[in-house]
Amino acid sequence: MSIVITGATGQLGRLIIADLLAAGVPAGEITAVARSAEKAADLGALGVRTRIADYDLPETFADVFQAGDRALLISGSEAGRRIPQHTVVVDAAKAAGVAQLAYTSVFGGPKADFLLAREHQATEQLILDSGLPYTFLRNNWYSEVYAGDLADLAGIIERGVLLTNAPGDSRVASATRGDFAAAAAVVLTTDGHLNKAYELGGDVAWSFEEFADEVTRQSGEKVVHAAVPAAERKAILVGVGVPEGFAEILVDVDEAIGRGALAGTPGDLSRLIGRPTTPIADSIAAALPK
Repeated sequence: MSIVITGATGQLGRLIIADLLAAGVPAGEITAVARSAEKAADLGALGVRTRIADYDLPETFADVFQAGDRALLISGSEAGRRIPQHTVVVDAAKAAGVAQLAYTSVFGGPKADFLLAREHQATEQLILDSGLPYTFLRNNWYSEVYAGDLADLAGIIERGVLLTNAPGDSRVASATRGDFAAAAAVVLTTDGHLNKAYELGGDVAWSFEEFADEVTRQSGEKVVHAAVPAAERKAILVGVGVPEGFAEILVDVDEAIGRGALAGTPGDLSRLIGRPTTPIADSIAAALPK
């Protein structure tokens, strides 16, 4: 039996493996699945078992899983390709007879009404149809989208504007990648999580106006929030090099935020990890240019 993490060399996967090791899981009982042996070399040096497999190559997953494994499918990063990629993993996990298949899904699950959710909803259905014991980790927006490696916080400060196509009082109950990783490690190492779905997000839903005010406070530079029409925001994103399809998804998420779709605070995440989620002010502090 092993705990198998797909997409293990990504930022989320690495944090999950670190949490598993910190929780006392022997390195030899963790299997890191990666597309590149080079990227997984440091994990192998820790004693973690590595398997080289690619979501786009079904044959590479033939011996990744074993009966009784606990597995986590970290969703693919390529919008539009996730369903066939995830099908490869689900089929391989079913053929092997894993004891648990956890999946990093989307906040709201089947009730989510935005474009980004569609492939996650389809994947949840694939897993349900497989008959495998499952755990759905329905992650809200990452705080790093606004304050971290996925954000241009320095650019926001330089321009003095946080630009969205959602009203300034729209709220997001985001959490950090580290918070979500901690939850994944918990459901893979403790009992009572089979055939359950967790709505994971921050304890506090913050607004874009509050975010701008906090950046102003911490940076000493005035930052305001500005909302523009969806079409204008999409044009701006495409103009700075964001692929059109992904720009459409980002704009659509903002529209959903404006409807309150990512403002829920059910508390599942803090209950799972046994501590409060990371405040957005802490994420801003960590991301400020040094």
